[in-house]
Amino acid sequence: MARTKEFDPDAVLQSALELFWRRGYEATSMADLVEHLEIGRASIYATFGSKHELYLKALDRYVEMRDPLVLEELSQPGPAMPAIRSVVRRFAAEATSPEVRQAGCFITNTAAELAPHDPAAARRVEISWDHVETPLYSALVRAQAQGELPEDRDPRALARMLLVLLQGVRIVGKASHDPERVRNAAEQALALLD
Repeated sequence: MARTKEFDPDAVLQSALELFWRRGYEATSMADLVEHLEIGRASIYATFGSKHELYLKALDRYVEMRDPLVLEELSQPGPAMPAIRSVVRRFAAEATSPEVRQAGCFITNTAAELAPHDPAAARRVEISWDHVETPLYSALVRAQAQGELPEDRDPRALARMLLVLLQGVRIVGKASHDPERVRNAAEQALALLD
């Protein structure tokens, strides 16, 4: 007879996400996971696979939680530019908030730590970036159609510039003790949209 799990896999995955997000992949050992998750190594392997598989599942969870927010914000009816400005300012505010600043963005952290040499992690990073860039592009196209964005602007290039800015904001926000550096950069980027 199979034993029933004595833990909630969903709660354990969330806890693993938080540990990996805070410490990174390389700095989190299997012993750290066993201690933090309060389940045995065999249970981790049986439920989630290897440490790498658990990390990827945690990353998928993060993407599922975070990425829909951008689409939701940018697909509201009405003028598009206020929503775009709101998203950029929200990223800047989050990047400099004490709670987020410590851990940074899990996607950005993964991009820096694993994506250069880990194809599975890089694929997830690219998917997450697409989940930001595509709604930005759509909102910019809508803004142009509504006369909010000048006709001579390239919505695709602007969406990519904003994506790169937002990722940079996350890195600088994590490392800098000067929140004005992030806010000024965000506002300067927004000025390019006028």
